[in-house]
Amino acid sequence: MNVQNMTSSNGNKVANQFTVIDDIGNEYFQSYNSIIAKIPKTYFSSNGLYQKIELDSKYWNFSNTTSKYRNKFLNETTKETKAKIKSGVYKLVDLNGIDNTAINKVS
Repeated sequence: MNVQNMTSSNGNKVANQFTVIDDIGNEYFQSYNSIIAKIPKTYFSSNGLYQKIELDSKYWNFSNTTSKYRNKFLNETTKETKAKIKSGVYKLVDLNGIDNTAINKVS
């Protein structure tokens, strides 16, 4: 597993904002103690189906700081992220094992 601090626009390490690559190559964005986004190692599974980028249904848009670094991780704006959730390109899931009540919709 590889964990790196994200960097600010001037190149400084940012506290509590991390990219994580697991042992099989999945890439994650973590803000404080919460996983916010997961990019699968491969977008295609062995059966040829597209594997969607996953966002945590509770924390994906938790704060301005989380949004800023999620945008950097995904290389897009919050508006683009919302459109991808609505269109089904991204999937809202419980990435932290605690979100039993979240409603998977975007306003």
